[in-house]
Amino acid sequence: MAGMGGRFSTIWKAKVSKMLDKAEDPQETLDYSYEQQLQLLQNVKKGIADVVTSKKRLQLQQGKLEQQVVKLDTQARQALSQNREDLARAALERKSLIQNELQSLDSQVTELEGQQQRLTENEQKLRAKIESFRTKKEVMKAQYSAAEAQVQISEAATGVGEQMADVGLAMQRAQDKTEQMRARAAAVEELEEAGTFEDLTQLGPGSDDLDRQLAQLSSGSQVDDELTRLRAELGSGGGQAPAGELPKGGAA
Repeated sequence: MAGMGGRFSTIWKAKVSKMLDKAEDPQETLDYSYEQQLQLLQNVKKGIADVVTSKKRLQLQQGKLEQQVVKLDTQARQALSQNREDLARAALERKSLIQNELQSLDSQVTELEGQQQRLTENEQKLRAKIESFRTKKEVMKAQYSAAEAQVQISEAATGVGEQMADVGLAMQRAQDKTEQMRARAAAVEELEEAGTFEDLTQLGPGSDDLDRQLAQLSSGSQVDDELTRLRAELGSGGGQAPAGELPKGGAA
């Protein structure tokens, strides 16, 4: 059973592969691949846009924090000028925290700029590859169309195509019917020369072997009756004529 199952699976896969190969259109496959690559390029562009958006958001936050740093520095100076060292210290401590946050934002912005640069380079490379693929795709489609046309022309010229095969079958059937009609005409001519049709017309419609036998019997009976009549006439005339001679003065 395992061997049968493996054999059935192989046959099924072969048939499916043949069906797929027959249904597959190389031109459609190339166009679909090109569309997939364009979709990939759009995804890369969207990724670049997302990175730039995140970078801009961080840069806006940086600007606000830098403004706070300047403001806190000014407040610390004012507090210190008014002998409020405690307020000046608090302002400077807050300023220090904000500066640490600015450093973290700087590193994040730098990282996003690096991602943006790498994505941009990849986008340019991918765009060049897609453009090259598009050119090759059009060339391959043109070559496939030319090869397909050449195959159709060759099949039509050599009679290999389906339409030419149908035409060939029709011609063969016509030739067979022509030969059959010729043979029938020759048979009729041969029967006519042999007189078969004349015999059939003499017998009349519906005649057969039984009719012929009945006709022969009727003919033989008429001959016997005629001989009897002639003998009676000769006997009544007063004598018998020698064999082979007719009576004198008798009717011929």
